[in-house]
Amino acid sequence: MSGRAALGSSADPVREVMAEHRELCERAVDPLEIAAGLEEAGFGPDAAARCRHADLFSLAEELYARVPRRPAEPGPVRPPRRGAAARAALTAAALAALPCAGVAALGARWPVLLTAAVPLVLLPVLTAPPEDGPGPSTAPPCRPSDALGPAPVPRWPVRSRRHPAAFGYGLGLAALLLLPLAVPAGDGPSAVALGLAAAVSAGSAERAARWYRQVGRGHLGAAGTLAEFRSRMRPVLPVAVALHLAVLAALTFAALAVRTVVAPGPAPGHGGGLLHLAAERAGPGPWAAQGVLGLLLVLPALLAHCGRPTAAAVGALAGPAATLGLLAAGRALPSALLLGGGAVAAVLLAYAWAVLGRAGSYR
Repeated sequence: MSGRAALGSSADPVREVMAEHRELCERAVDPLEIAAGLEEAGFGPDAAARCRHADLFSLAEELYARVPRRPAEPGPVRPPRRGAAARAALTAAALAALPCAGVAALGARWPVLLTAAVPLVLLPVLTAPPEDGPGPSTAPPCRPSDALGPAPVPRWPVRSRRHPAAFGYGLGLAALLLLPLAVPAGDGPSAVALGLAAAVSAGSAERAARWYRQVGRGHLGAAGTLAEFRSRMRPVLPVAVALHLAVLAALTFAALAVRTVVAPGPAPGHGGGLLHLAAERAGPGPWAAQGVLGLLLVLPALLAHCGRPTAAAVGALAGPAATLGLLAAGRALPSALLLGGGAVAAVLLAYAWAVLGRAGSYR
C-alpha cells in the first residue's frame, strides 16, 4: 500500500499509518529509522501534512512515542571483522587485474577474452559480504525482512549474492575492463598500461563504496532529523568519488612510468621527469577517457552497496554499450569512451546524488 493510500480519510490518520507500519515502528531504534522507512514507502511532506505534522520526522517521532518497542529476536554474536574492507578491496583488485593481465599477455582472442570474463563477471558476487555487520546503534539492527513498503528495496550486501542484478553488474564490469584491451587504440603499450591501471582500481572502487556506506550508517545514527542527515551526507559522495579517481590517477601514472622505462621509444614534448614523460605519452584524450572509466567503475559500486543493485547493473552495462555503439560508428576508443561512457557517467552521477542522500539507503 502506498503512503498516500495509507492515510485514507480517518479522523486519526496517524493511527492508520501506525497500523500499516506497526512492525517497522516496533523494531525501530530511533525516530529517524521510522522516518527513513516511511520515506522508502513513498511518504513525503504532503503525507505528513495530512497527518497534521510539519514534516516526516515529526510524524516519525509521534509514531515512535505511540508504538511500544518490540525487541528483535536474539541472534548469535559475531566478533567484528577487522580488515574485511581492505581484504575485499585487495580481492577485487586481484580478480580484476589478473584476467586483464592475461589478455594483455596472450592477446585479445575470443577464447582468451571469454576465459578472462568469467572472474570479472563473478567479481561482485565473490566480494560481496554475506551480511551486514551491526549498525551505528548498539541496538539490534532492522532485519531486511522488516523493510516495509509496496516494493522493498533489495540490499546488495545482505543475502543478495544470487540476485540477478549482481551478475548483470559483473557482466558490465567485464565488458568495461576488457574493452580497452580488446580494441586497438593508438599507442598499443600505453593503452594496455591504462587498461591494467583501471583494472587494479576496481579494488579502490570497492573500498570507496564500503567507506561511503559506513559513513552513511554512522550519520544515520548521529543525525537528529532527515534534513540534518542529508546535510551531513551532501559532501560525502564527492569525496568518495574524488578519492577513487585520485587512486586511479596514481595507478595510471605508475603504469605509464613502467611502460616508459620498459619501452622508451620516441616521446612528445621536451622531456622532464619520468612522471611528466609518462603523462605526455598518453595524451589528454586517453587521460580524460581514463577519468570516465573511473567514474563508470565507482558509481555502480556505490549504488550496489547502498541498496540499488538494479541501478548498479544497468549503469555498469550502459557504459560499455554506449561505447561500443560509438565504436561501431567509427569513433576511436578514447573518443567513444569519453562521449558514450561520459554521458552514462553523468546520468549515473545525477542519479546517485539524488538517491544516495536518502536515509533509507543505510537502514
